[in-house]
Amino acid sequence: MKVFKLVSGILSIVFSLVVLFQSAAAGIGESLGGASSSDGALGFFVAILMLSGGIVSIAVRGMKKNGGNIAIVVIYLLSALFAFTGGSYFKDLSVWGTFCLIIAVLAIVDIFKKKKHA
Repeated sequence: MKVFKLVSGILSIVFSLVVLFQSAAAGIGESLGGASSSDGALGFFVAILMLSGGIVSIAVRGMKKNGGNIAIVVIYLLSALFAFTGGSYFKDLSVWGTFCLIIAVLAIVDIFKKKKHA
């Protein structure tokens, strides 16, 4: 799972930049269009959580204990929660939420896989 954590961390960092730019555009569109949603702000939080999750994922990829995986699960589940609560104006948030949810599920699988081998 070292490779998974490295790849997911790199993808998260790259995708967080994409989400950041998309949320900035959504925020500008919301303010110009007079929308009452706050999807731009939610997208910003999703981007920050994806960036921190990617950094944590890369940093803990060689750990033998489950503390790093638990941190990854919490960060990505929070990110998915923010992404799925928004999305009325910024439709791509559900895509990024799905990405975060997949990584969280794979980190949970890694936790149980380590428990089985211990």
